[in-house]
Amino acid sequence: MTSLQITPSLSVAKHLLNDNPDGLKELVRAVLQEVLEAEMTETIGAAKGERNAERRGYRAGSYARTIVTRVGKIELRVPQDRDGRFSTELFQRYQRSEQALVSSLAEMYVQGVSTRKVKAITEELCGHAFSASAISEINKGLDESLEAFARRRLDEPFAYLIIDAKYERVREAGVVRPNAVLIAIGVDWDGRRQILAVELANRESRSSWKDFLLSLKERGLHGVEYIVADDHAGLRKAVREVLPDAYFQRCYVHFLRNALDHLPRKANDDCLQELRWIYDRRDLAGAKADLAAWLKKWAPRYPKLTNWVEENIEETFTYYRLPRQHHKHMKSTNMLERFNEEIKRRTYVLRIFPNAQSCLRLVRALAVETHENWLEANRYLNMDDLKELKKIELRKAA
Repeated sequence: MTSLQITPSLSVAKHLLNDNPDGLKELVRAVLQEVLEAEMTETIGAAKGERNAERRGYRAGSYARTIVTRVGKIELRVPQDRDGRFSTELFQRYQRSEQALVSSLAEMYVQGVSTRKVKAITEELCGHAFSASAISEINKGLDESLEAFARRRLDEPFAYLIIDAKYERVREAGVVRPNAVLIAIGVDWDGRRQILAVELANRESRSSWKDFLLSLKERGLHGVEYIVADDHAGLRKAVREVLPDAYFQRCYVHFLRNALDHLPRKANDDCLQELRWIYDRRDLAGAKADLAAWLKKWAPRYPKLTNWVEENIEETFTYYRLPRQHHKHMKSTNMLERFNEEIKRRTYVLRIFPNAQSCLRLVRALAVETHENWLEANRYLNMDDLKELKKIELRKAA
């Protein structure tokens, strides 16, 4: 960021804060706008309208740009110069995912698989249209940084591993096919969340999940005590082969959804609601007591469901091995689902990716931003109690 000092007038700041309900947002916008103007002045060597022998260029209007901040979305006017040399560092934090999104839209337009609406969106986001060479230039630096993130060493141990997949539609050889985006999130022993990997696969097979987990181990993944995932057959087999010593927690949210397959369409809603309540119990003994009462109550009416639950519910109780304050965070894949929702919000604009690399680029760009935000935030979990439990287990084993 430029070293120029930007100081909005005290009177303007007071007015924005005291007389405007959105005063803080407007104050941030005013400061950021001044930063942009100062950066342009520094780039061309002259302020607006200034006659200067040291001038290195000329202004050429501006384009609209939206930036998401902690006080909301802010609309800015980004100045441009005639030679196209001006490049602001102001958007460094947000540019990865936005570049990836624009790149995907632009690729659709250049390949002739989009509409005039796509062209309009790209122009609105960046102020100009794109050629194939421009897209290549955008992607070059972005892909290098995202690949570095995806291949970074995982030197520290991760106690918790959350893995899941979501599907995105990708155009391949003129045919649109669903591709599985495999995602892994880890929680280290300092209690901080990190996005460990994002990869693309044709489907959720045992081989694709095994390759995914092996690549994590090759990058240094170690120390995994506990895994949270859905009960996908291929994933389960891969976990048993690659991380056999870790406890497996079957996501209880997915489990409850699967339970619907064993109920008649017009089943009593209270049945599943009472099953859901079991997961609010503070300890395993209480959960099993409630389960026994639930089975006794509903077995006469829904024997298919109760038999399935009795056979499969045990692995949804693994989280009771953990400290109590970790239960609500580690009994489901909800931590990862929230990241998936952010992916969905962005990919909704595209609907169909023009190619596999475009899909991977956008999701990884979002992963980098989320990863950095998590590292800057306070610790997600206090791991002291887990460390103490680990010590007790080691003493017993000795």
